[in-house]
Amino acid sequence: MPNDVRDLPANNDGLYRFLGGSPLSVAFRLILLSILVGVVLAAIGFDPWNIVHSIRMLFQRLWDLGFDAVNWLWRYFLLGAVIVVPIWLLSRLFGAPRGR
Repeated sequence: MPNDVRDLPANNDGLYRFLGGSPLSVAFRLILLSILVGVVLAAIGFDPWNIVHSIRMLFQRLWDLGFDAVNWLWRYFLLGAVIVVPIWLLSRLFGAPRGR
């Protein structure tokens, strides 16, 4: 109907819609989320005062960790191979011949 009177939005409706809720609850959620993300970033070694250096150090540590993992894997491979390969070789040499 053309003569309908529509309610004009209140002053805070646009703000509530933009923020996704009341400003106080949005601020509280943002503070909690920021603390949680800060704890996670601190656990992996980020420093808020020198973020570029922290990112570079993160990649350096990941690089070093990758090669440490290869070194760790190689040591266990050699340790196991000292036992497994001779037993396999002896079982192949002295095992009964298998017929078809």
